[in-house]
Amino acid sequence: MPGLRRDRLLTLLLLGALLSADLYFHLWPQVQRQLRPRERPRSCPCARRAPAPAPASAPRTAAHNFSRARPGPERDRGGRSGPGSKLQALFAHPLYNVPEEPPVLGPEDLLLAGQEALRYYRRKVARWNRRHKIYREQLNLTSLDPPVQLQLEASWLQFHLGISRHGLYPRSSPVVSKLLRDMRHFPTISADYSQDEKALLGACDCTQIVKPSGVHLKLVLRFSDFGKAMFKPMSSERKRRPPTSSTSLTSRDTMPRLQLSTWTASNMCFFAKCPYMCKTEYAVCGNPHLLEGSLSAFLPSLNLAPRLSVPNPWIRSYSLAGKEEWEVNPLYCDTVKQIYPYNSSDRLLNVIDMAIFDFLIGNMDRHHYEMFTKFGDDGFLIHLDNARGFGRHSHDEISILSPLSQCCRIKKKTLLHLQLLAQADYRLSDVMRESLLEDQLSPILTEPHLLALDRRLQVILRTVEGCIVAHGEQSVVASGPAEQAAPDSGQANLTR
Repeated sequence: MPGLRRDRLLTLLLLGALLSADLYFHLWPQVQRQLRPRERPRSCPCARRAPAPAPASAPRTAAHNFSRARPGPERDRGGRSGPGSKLQALFAHPLYNVPEEPPVLGPEDLLLAGQEALRYYRRKVARWNRRHKIYREQLNLTSLDPPVQLQLEASWLQFHLGISRHGLYPRSSPVVSKLLRDMRHFPTISADYSQDEKALLGACDCTQIVKPSGVHLKLVLRFSDFGKAMFKPMSSERKRRPPTSSTSLTSRDTMPRLQLSTWTASNMCFFAKCPYMCKTEYAVCGNPHLLEGSLSAFLPSLNLAPRLSVPNPWIRSYSLAGKEEWEVNPLYCDTVKQIYPYNSSDRLLNVIDMAIFDFLIGNMDRHHYEMFTKFGDDGFLIHLDNARGFGRHSHDEISILSPLSQCCRIKKKTLLHLQLLAQADYRLSDVMRESLLEDQLSPILTEPHLLALDRRLQVILRTVEGCIVAHGEQSVVASGPAEQAAPDSGQANLTR
């Protein structure tokens, strides 16, 4: 009998513990949400059939959510200072001091039709205002701010309208400089998970946020001029992977819908509700609530400007089960050159340019590239997602250069620019250091990363030199835009 009573006592204790855990982890958070309706919605708005409300946002009276970094010396528009500027000297060089592109000939050269784009964005603004009004009414929020208006002079809109078959923007474009300034200083009116994080077979489910791609949290910020950008919090120390273009963001004011948690003495940390991010080791923490990260402007909507996603022929294998053909076959380029569209136009040369860029920044994660479908096979390559760049400054991943070393082919213009950046008067590390002075979180690249650029540049030039020795300059260096004559494959000697 004493044994039975002891078992009953243990059972009661176990049930009591389970009830306490249920109260603490399930019922108490619901009570908190009921008591604090202004901080987060009481229920999933998309569970109802009403139009989906706008992403949660702080009241627009919160002023600017970005803090300006320490002020630097007065600089000109390009961030260059003083008469001894190597960056100014570089842009004054004949290789750079040339017309950047032929003049736009007609509507077929522009990515967007002006009037159609304006009608589309006006509809988006009207829809956002309606959803935001519904959202405020559901939470009993009052706001004296007028509805958002589409401003024709907005920098993000001018950037979209200026994209042509010659590129996203010319190097001297004042619109891009204004766009970067606006993203740093304009108030944020909403912040939300990116679309792929909250899409669940085409339906919204606010109780479960899924993340089908990527590892780290991404946030979509909407600014007061209706422009938007992708914010990626910096997930590692700056000496390991500095942000590409950067800013600082106050999580306390702009992200009320994110799952927040504080488990250090004073820092505010948050993480997404998804299988990848729900662990504390993947959390993003402020200092104490100010976050550093990269901020990327959006390209025009796919509804206006469809893009084609093309797998990289030199895509990397990510499993131990097997290797990609290029990783085991040094003659792989012969196969690529027989496949459309690499058997014509400049596509293969453009892929080699992309590989050179990736090698300089140490990016091994180039799954694919994108192209605007309007410009056809001759359009330029869009290098999206460079987040894996500048990871290890002490390691040069030679396999990234495989398109160059296996095909032994390079544009003459590319080679001339690389040779110029190897000269002391135009050294790549120096001009890069100077160009980054205007960044919000300067310095962005640490000295070891800058010096790695010079070292990797020499590796590229030695690779080209090995190709020329093996096949001759005429076969390796492509002088004309349509010249596709290439040597028989044979991997260049990289041990020189």
